[in-house]
Amino acid sequence: MKKIPRLIITGTNSNVGKTVISCAIIHGLQKRGYSVQPFKAGPDYIDAGYLSAISGRQACNLDVWLMGKNNTLDSLAKNSTSDISIIEGVMGFYDGIDGSKNLASTYQLHRITKSPVILVVDVSGTGRSVAATVLGFMRFNKKTQIAGIILNRVGSERHKRICIDAIKSLNIQVLGAIPKNVIQLKSRHLGLIPVMEGNKNKDIEKISETIHDHIDMDKIIKISKSAPPIHLQKSSKKRDLHTTIGIALDGSFNFYYKDNLEKLKNNGAKLEFFSPEISKHMPDINGLYIGGGFPEVRGAILEKNYTLINEIKKAILNEMPTYAECGGLIYLGKTLQYDNKQYDMVGAVDGHTYMTKRPTLNYTKGVMYDNILNKKTIKFHGHEFHYSKMDVSEDSRFTQKLYRGEGILDNKDGILVHNTMASYGHLYFSEKMAKNVVECCAKFSRR
Repeated sequence: MKKIPRLIITGTNSNVGKTVISCAIIHGLQKRGYSVQPFKAGPDYIDAGYLSAISGRQACNLDVWLMGKNNTLDSLAKNSTSDISIIEGVMGFYDGIDGSKNLASTYQLHRITKSPVILVVDVSGTGRSVAATVLGFMRFNKKTQIAGIILNRVGSERHKRICIDAIKSLNIQVLGAIPKNVIQLKSRHLGLIPVMEGNKNKDIEKISETIHDHIDMDKIIKISKSAPPIHLQKSSKKRDLHTTIGIALDGSFNFYYKDNLEKLKNNGAKLEFFSPEISKHMPDINGLYIGGGFPEVRGAILEKNYTLINEIKKAILNEMPTYAECGGLIYLGKTLQYDNKQYDMVGAVDGHTYMTKRPTLNYTKGVMYDNILNKKTIKFHGHEFHYSKMDVSEDSRFTQKLYRGEGILDNKDGILVHNTMASYGHLYFSEKMAKNVVECCAKFSRR
């Protein structure tokens, strides 16, 4: 068993201020001398980037749909190597897949991890009625254990007093009251602009510094220490190093699960990071992993780096093992249309990408056939999140059949080109997937 002081910061709904308040709490804890490990509930990469930036530690995702219960608990336990762990929730507290009260909700994560919950409530436009909202969240499910409330977007001292007085009868702590008109972080079509691309660390620090003074950090610390211990599973033995995998990482490509990268390393891979935007040449590698991001916004920068583009295409045609997700898929295609402009991409995948007016946002599941991730047909869970479509050749070969989700074409995803698999969907690697990728790259290195 492992004692892990921890908290879940959840909200009554989306856009209630969970990310900035989570960052402020992390900042406040650090000012008091605590090290903090951040986690993000659900598949979100962008919010996790903010938590990483303010904490100085890479945030980990906790998603029961992608990871399953045991892997979720194991990830929380093994990655909680700091004094306190802060988990930012997803959507509203009880919001899950297709309206389910449990599946993939923050509530489900709360029940599995037995983590104390702090509920963020947007009180703009309300006063005494806030008590009815809080009472509803407390009683909606008898197993819910909300340890405290943070009021956000408070209009004035009088407004704050009205709200707190109304909540007093509920026998629950008000841990903070955040004034409205706090500096806002920049947003775009898929939410906040990623840290590596637009919003800077100094902006996050400034907002966190402003907010954390309005939160009772002593009570936050006390609640986090009330969390019960978690069983720590036996860690797998780390394999000897025997291959090198290139990881694309810059303003265009920065959507990666920490656990995916750690599993590649534990199975014997050295990770060599490079930038498709500015690296003049590919590093000396035996395989490629190009994650998601926003290549559409930075298409002109990517197109100009034609030397690297040509090297990547040549490597793929030469059977170098390559795995690409979403933004990586777009980058490997032939062209990308964005904001009435067209950019030439790598061209290894016979596909042309254009932007859409509505998002594709799904948890996915299906079957996956033989590719660099698996040597036999398997069932899998994943997710997709993008504002684009890709027109592909009729001759395209797919390795995934989706029973849930849209994919690239007709509920099919995972285009196969030589020894490359590129998909709109994102995956959380199983140990077998990571092992297969590393072995595939090692085999390529011995050619």
